[in-house]
Amino acid sequence: MKKTIIGTVSRSAMALVLGGWAFAAAAQEVDSIAILAPEMGTDMGWNQQGVDAARAAGAATGVEVIVAENLGYGDVRPTLRELAEDGADLLIAHASGYNTAAPEIGAEMNVPVAIVDSPASLAAGKVADYTATGSDGAYLAGRLAAKVTRTKVVGIVVSGEPPSWNNMSIAFAEGVKAENPAIEVRYAVIGPAAYADAAGGKRVTETVIASGADVIFGQGNGSSFGMLQAVETTPATDGGKAMFIDVIGDKTSIDKGYLLSSVIWDLTPVYTAMIEDLKAGTYGSRNYDIKLADNSLRLLKTANIPDTVWTEIEAIQADIVSGAIKVEAKYDAESVHALVKTVEAN
Repeated sequence: MKKTIIGTVSRSAMALVLGGWAFAAAAQEVDSIAILAPEMGTDMGWNQQGVDAARAAGAATGVEVIVAENLGYGDVRPTLRELAEDGADLLIAHASGYNTAAPEIGAEMNVPVAIVDSPASLAAGKVADYTATGSDGAYLAGRLAAKVTRTKVVGIVVSGEPPSWNNMSIAFAEGVKAENPAIEVRYAVIGPAAYADAAGGKRVTETVIASGADVIFGQGNGSSFGMLQAVETTPATDGGKAMFIDVIGDKTSIDKGYLLSSVIWDLTPVYTAMIEDLKAGTYGSRNYDIKLADNSLRLLKTANIPDTVWTEIEAIQADIVSGAIKVEAKYDAESVHALVKTVEAN
């Protein structure tokens, strides 16, 4: 486990105990929080967004941040215990695969935990969820893809089918169809939990491009680097180049001209709200989310998007924020499959 520690504040001795749990009372200072990431916090995606956002939230609130990264997707109970023993006032389990272990160790060590992809697990003083609802941003990405596709086929490639990915796949497909019902949406899954499989991402994306797609909406953590590589090296079926729409992070710094956009998630407001709720003694009274209205969810503007198209996207975004366009959040794989044509990739 690699740890990075930033910031220092004094610890208050006062705590309120409820049902065997210790959590911050109204006047309680929060000393430290810890985030556990399955991969390195330099992936320009899910892991980096979590690590960077935790650091930013800690800096803004004067709270120490402990980062445990590259933990993998196995049993993280020993790491959770160690971080709790180190004095973390909150354990942020930044992977859906940690949803069982984190609440279990939180109860054992009397430390509140934050988890993803399990909103029903909300428990006062104990557990809160931050399943990011990226559907509004993904809907915008779908409208964008439909505006620029030449082949009238767009693709979705995912590294698994967790609720967050399903939510965005559905919204993306709905955005495509709202813009042009005649456009086909092709869909492929790298594997059940292929989040770090860059080679698989490249192979599956090549197959989706070969099926006719010239815009790829990729959701994948580390596997997204393979998706981008496939887009860079595989011509679309019309002979032109394919384009890539990423999620969560910004790969502009490594783009070779193929990055169309990204559905950016900024978790800084989410983690800041968690810290504030800990200090107020209200942690576990609500779950947390991202949204277009405060820019914690947004579509990345790149040089590959024509200005006229971007102006149209901005108008659609304004309609979503005002409520004129409503994007329903859905999280099940069945709803994805009902909207797309599945591409089998060997």
